[in-house]
Amino acid sequence: MPSLQRPTLGEITSRPSRFLIAPVMAAIFAMGQANAADTLDTACKTTAECQAQVAKIQGVVKGDATSALAKSQDTFYWFGRINMASTVVNVEQGIIPKAQAGRIARGVELSITQATTPGGKRPTDVLQVEKIITDAVGPEATLIHTGRSRQDIHSTLNAAQLRLEMLDFADALDQVRARLITTAQAHTATYVPAYTNGVQAMPISYGHYLMAWADSFARDSARIREAYARVNLSPMGTAVLSNSSWGINRERLAQLLGFDGLIVNSLDAGQISTYDIPIEATSIASSTAIRVGAFMQDVHTQYHQTRPWLLLASGKTYTSSAMPQKANPGIIQNTRAKASDVVASAQASLWRAHNVTPGMIDYKNTWSPTSAKTFVQGVEMLQQFADVLDSLRIDPARALDELESEWTTSMELAEALQRSHGVPFRVGHHFASDVVLFAKERNIRPKDFPYAEAVRIYREAGKKYDLKDQRLPLGEAAFRRALSPADMVTTRTGTGGPQPQEVTRMATVAKDTLAKDRVWSGEARQRLLAAEAALNAAFEGVKSLP
Repeated sequence: MPSLQRPTLGEITSRPSRFLIAPVMAAIFAMGQANAADTLDTACKTTAECQAQVAKIQGVVKGDATSALAKSQDTFYWFGRINMASTVVNVEQGIIPKAQAGRIARGVELSITQATTPGGKRPTDVLQVEKIITDAVGPEATLIHTGRSRQDIHSTLNAAQLRLEMLDFADALDQVRARLITTAQAHTATYVPAYTNGVQAMPISYGHYLMAWADSFARDSARIREAYARVNLSPMGTAVLSNSSWGINRERLAQLLGFDGLIVNSLDAGQISTYDIPIEATSIASSTAIRVGAFMQDVHTQYHQTRPWLLLASGKTYTSSAMPQKANPGIIQNTRAKASDVVASAQASLWRAHNVTPGMIDYKNTWSPTSAKTFVQGVEMLQQFADVLDSLRIDPARALDELESEWTTSMELAEALQRSHGVPFRVGHHFASDVVLFAKERNIRPKDFPYAEAVRIYREAGKKYDLKDQRLPLGEAAFRRALSPADMVTTRTGTGGPQPQEVTRMATVAKDTLAKDRVWSGEARQRLLAAEAALNAAFEGVKSLP
């Protein structure tokens, strides 16, 4: 269960970088300050303003691309880039005579620039773009289409769009990881209940809890890196099915379009990889979404208690139109719903590719930024997740009270007997069970349990197991320490446990891993920028020909 602070109330704050997520936490407000927002209090003047008010209090993020760059690099954009690359390569290979090259290149440029003029067009079919070029230049402009087809063009632009959306998703995910790690480092000694089967089980630290999520998202980052290596391979230059007779320089096309290599087999490039690779990629987003949804469920389970120790900040809940006492957690609910949207979108890609005859159009549409929108919704989900993290308000006293109201330390009682006095664990377990049973029948809290009764219960357990010495080996002070949530956490010594020093170590390792992941993402983007510049330079060289 997510939760939180220990000695002081604090607040997770953040403000963004590119995805409205930032790495830090600061002062947490008292529980009483978490008031629900009422849209009656602020009249909206326009439809857009009304919608923005509701979206803010419900934590809704809505976009139509993972980033502004991804939005701008639509199908038409990639028609232009592919036409530029084909022009350069076909001139270099002598397919386009140099005497015609400059004029054809200027026609290609015109097809791109006309889109920004009044009445300009952004066609979504490559032949419609070709018509713009031939109308300006003449039929010789069709030489740019030598050795290619709609098949490899669409496979290529889909891969180019997918890689960028994956990078945007990776960056958003890395921001969330940074938040979780930073917060975990600040809460290595913040003690909260952990649950199994919906029942309070043991005390852990909030830092330990958050690191579990951070580590799981780190696996997603690793999956993205691995999948990106397959996504960023070029199908371009394979034409359709069996390649072409022209022997197009595919390696050069791949280089100019920012790909790291080729999907070699021409049939694979245009027919199989088109759904195989996107399915792999979208499954990663689906995996992330499942755990984001689980985190939201965890938060919501605590939030809806009668006396929760986890609430949301002022202005991050909304009032009931009828019931004045309600502070509805729209931000939690909508983030959970968005996570479900991501899972559904990934499944749509899977089902579109399932059980279809090879070569059918279904495969070309298993993924696209305009249909499934898996990564578009994935980034929205991560933005909303960040907003939830920003908005959490915790009462550590209530968390500690919940721990001390239940017998979550009873296992430590058995372990302390074994660890310090050699009492067989099963004997200690039986003793602890009987202590718990006695206490619950009489509504006794752990810290109030009569030591004399513990002595008596241990003696009876000793008789059952024929112990030679039936005296409780724990003195009263040691008995009390064994029932302390803080002491139980600090006694955990195994690798990966909740003890403060181990959480600190894990967080340090996680920060190093995150830093490497961010370097990878930055380098991937730099390679795309370098390829873009190289294509621009090569195309300008062709365009300058007579």
